Amino acid sequence: MAYAAFRSIGAYIPEKILTNDDLAYMVDTSDEWITKRTGIKERRIAAKEERTSDMGVNAAQVSIERSGLDKADIDMIICATISPDYFNMPSTATIIATKLGLGQITAFDISAACTGFVYIVGIAKAFIESGMKKNILIVGSEKLSAITDYTDRGTCILFGDGAGAAIISATDKKEEAIIDVNTGSDGNYADLLMTPNGGSGSAHDSLESDKVCMQMKGNETFKVAVRTLTNDVKEILEKNNMHSDDIVHFVPHQANYRIIKAVGDALKMREDQVVLTVGKYGNTSGASIPMAINDIYESGKLKKGDMLLLDAFGGGLTWGSALLPFMGE
Repeated sequence: MAYAAFRSIGAYIPEKILTNDDLAYMVDTSDEWITKRTGIKERRIAAKEERTSDMGVNAAQVSIERSGLDKADIDMIICATISPDYFNMPSTATIIATKLGLGQITAFDISAACTGFVYIVGIAKAFIESGMKKNILIVGSEKLSAITDYTDRGTCILFGDGAGAAIISATDKKEEAIIDVNTGSDGNYADLLMTPNGGSGSAHDSLESDKVCMQMKGNETFKVAVRTLTNDVKEILEKNNMHSDDIVHFVPHQANYRIIKAVGDALKMREDQVVLTVGKYGNTSGASIPMAINDIYESGKLKKGDMLLLDAFGGGLTWGSALLPFMGE
């Protein structure tokens, strides 16, 4: 039987830094106000000419190099994004494939907001275990600055840009395999976090119908996020007869420090288990988790065989968790 292994990680961090003090010149806010409510101190902003695909390519190149694979070995790309290069088509994944020179391979995007990377881990796992593919490049890439309203202090303080990528490869060794991926959704809460314009459901008679920006009901989203993330992790751990002590690195979606702290405490995770990058990158949606994994990899904290627990929650609403050993070098 073929198993799916998480072979490598890479990321791309844009150069420009947007601090809380910078935002205080743009909207009615302050460093103290933002830090207290979110834990975010700064976020990265892509250059005007940088596209989501460009950032994805940069992250992918790092991941491919670290995997030891030849580019010709990659037979599929999946990109998780809510800020694609183009509206609906072509997919950002196809652009990434072309820019990497990967030829005419299977390539497509998914839209699961902040849970996107967990979703594509699960999709890659399924394709490999079915025997259809052998080496899959998964990319979470976001240029959220392109869909952020910088006059709305409820959202502009949260989001940043960046990309992360990983290689999922076939293996015959069960001990290397991704253990489990658990995902779900509930459209009843769709209005908590959404980009209401730009699609067939847009309010075309509205003066704001041409403004495609994220909108969020912050307090409601916070409450649902904490409850959902906690329950999802408890479910995947119980299902696989594992406990919080079995986890070396708990990598939650980096949305808000208060959410991460509440979930970590509810799950009895030690401080040294919880990966935190929200303070310096903000919320990068589908890129958040791979960027966080890359952060501990490059700092030397992530070792081969370490057990990772990924956990995410996003617009849709969507949520998901994954248990996997890191099998990179």
